[in-house]
Amino acid sequence: MNENSRGLGRVVSASLIGATIEWYDFFLYGVVAGIVLNKLYFPAHDPLVSTLLAYSTFAVGFVTRPLGGVIFGHFGDKIGRKSMLVITLMLMGVATFLIGLVPTYAQIGIAAPLLLLFLRIIQGIGLGGEWGGAVLMAFEYAPPEKRGLYASIPQIGLALGLCIASGVVAGLSYGLTEEQFLAWGWRLAFLLSAVLVAVGAYIRLNVMETPEFAQVKKANTEAAIPFVSMMRDYPGNVLAGMGARTIDGVFFNIFAVFSIGYLTGTVKLPRTEALLGVTAAALLLCATIPLAGWLSDRLGRTRVYAWGSLLTGLSAFPAFWLFLNSGGSTGMIWLALIVPFGVLYATVYGPEAALFSELFPARVRYTGISFVYQFSGIFASGLTPIIATALLQYSGADKPWLVCTYCAFAGLVSAISAWWIGREAQRGSLAEPERTEQWTRTQAT
Repeated sequence: MNENSRGLGRVVSASLIGATIEWYDFFLYGVVAGIVLNKLYFPAHDPLVSTLLAYSTFAVGFVTRPLGGVIFGHFGDKIGRKSMLVITLMLMGVATFLIGLVPTYAQIGIAAPLLLLFLRIIQGIGLGGEWGGAVLMAFEYAPPEKRGLYASIPQIGLALGLCIASGVVAGLSYGLTEEQFLAWGWRLAFLLSAVLVAVGAYIRLNVMETPEFAQVKKANTEAAIPFVSMMRDYPGNVLAGMGARTIDGVFFNIFAVFSIGYLTGTVKLPRTEALLGVTAAALLLCATIPLAGWLSDRLGRTRVYAWGSLLTGLSAFPAFWLFLNSGGSTGMIWLALIVPFGVLYATVYGPEAALFSELFPARVRYTGISFVYQFSGIFASGLTPIIATALLQYSGADKPWLVCTYCAFAGLVSAISAWWIGREAQRGSLAEPERTEQWTRTQAT
């Protein structure tokens, strides 16, 4: 193995491990929002109201992510990718650890949800800067013909983070009584973040800056204000990227967040079994995400993404039908979770990092992909559990078809956006001339 291969391996490993920890921190809040936080921090006479309040603070993390993307994207495009990744990891870890120490509403009153809100904001800012840097380290180190594969590897961090978060909560839920779990058990999952962050920070401190950004620094071609340059020079790319992101945010939060409350509340599946079903789907994603990234190198980035968006969105209909008609079979419910979420969703999330990275040149790339991913997340991700809960309340718990239609519409929006990206890439008008050849290779079929 030559030095370049070893360097690429170290960078990809550091990106994956750090991303896993960041996503664990972020999704842990979502996993417990509808089963713990609604009871301990948002007491209300109506369970629906308390659940909506808990999901609202979950959404706040998505609202603040664009701020983190702009802040850390700016310095990532000015100073470098590596230093920003260490800072964001520490920011997320401290906020998550402190959530595990916040007293309940019964203990300190209104200060309890306010403290949760503040720490959720810090989490959002940290993750807003994390994602872009993690995927860029892998993307910019990889050879052009393999960027779909290598950029997809940090994406596995989402699956691993969700798997660990849901698995830890499921294990605590299984091993403790309901009273123990609500009193202190759930806090252990948040306190674990301190150990994970220490490991991740050590690994990230031992990687080098990316060659592409080093070239930008050497040529002294950094953007004066990356965000301004991005919006002035690439407005169409920004809009298309946000449109393509829609199905990712909507589908993930329907199946990884909303489904847990739906399965336990409506289908009456035990909480541990619902969490284990999501965990199994997340484990499968660890294999299907890089496979989809590899396919996008072979078949064309936008082709895989567009068809994947349509199929993923439509899969919500058979999935929810099986939820309701499973006859109480845990195996059938898990099948309805694992196939759409563990297989089809990967066709979107696998190629996504490379697709967004190729929308922007290196001088504004950290800012560009962070803003596209995080700003669209406000609508596509953060509001999805609230919208889904409202749609279900309107139609009735046994008629989730408006929720499914919501997923299908998101898939259509993303497919159209990916088609536009592919069309502009073929015309050579998507980006500056020196990148047209690279796009032609990755989009050719």
